[in-house]
Amino acid sequence: MKDLTNSIKEILRAESEAILNIPVTDAYSRAVDIIVEHVNRRGGKLVTSGMGKAGQIAMNIATTFSSTGTPAVNLHPSEAQHGDLGLLQPDDALLLISNSGKTREIIDLVELARNLIPSIPIIVITGNGDSELARIADVAILTGGSPEVCPLGLTPTTSTTMMTVIGDILVVNVMQEIGFTRADYAKRHHGGYLGHVSRNSAADER
Repeated sequence: MKDLTNSIKEILRAESEAILNIPVTDAYSRAVDIIVEHVNRRGGKLVTSGMGKAGQIAMNIATTFSSTGTPAVNLHPSEAQHGDLGLLQPDDALLLISNSGKTREIIDLVELARNLIPSIPIIVITGNGDSELARIADVAILTGGSPEVCPLGLTPTTSTTMMTVIGDILVVNVMQEIGFTRADYAKRHHGGYLGHVSRNSAADER
């Protein structure tokens, strides 16, 4: 049990340090500006995408945005090549996730999206600032590239933690920018405990 306790503490330390080492740049403000302008002002939507575990993070980010006043959907990059690309509309923005920045399906998605809508803005979250994906994006948000806590150094662990945190940063800052309230939240989240809490707190604010 002592070895397990030490392992847990080391993993917590490593992932905490990785989060604190995420580069804080103007990429965040540029990404927030794109999202607010295209989705909240022009009436488009945020389209997220990633492959594998990054895709699961992308889906989580989309659902969190949608529940907080910024309509978002997740697009599977492989399905995009078989017709789902058609969900893209002129005022949409893309948020793509790839730790390596070399994921072929995501790079192909950029080409396909720009062929359909040349002006569509593309935000990426990646651990590789020198990658092809980072170079072709309008905004590249870097995770800092801390090593995975996986003992093999292979399984997405630390990297997915940082992707999730970066998604939270974008969501929270967009919420602040658009002035999203508890009453707004209650209209979108009716069921469950959070719906109950948000409705009651919104009523108290009136």
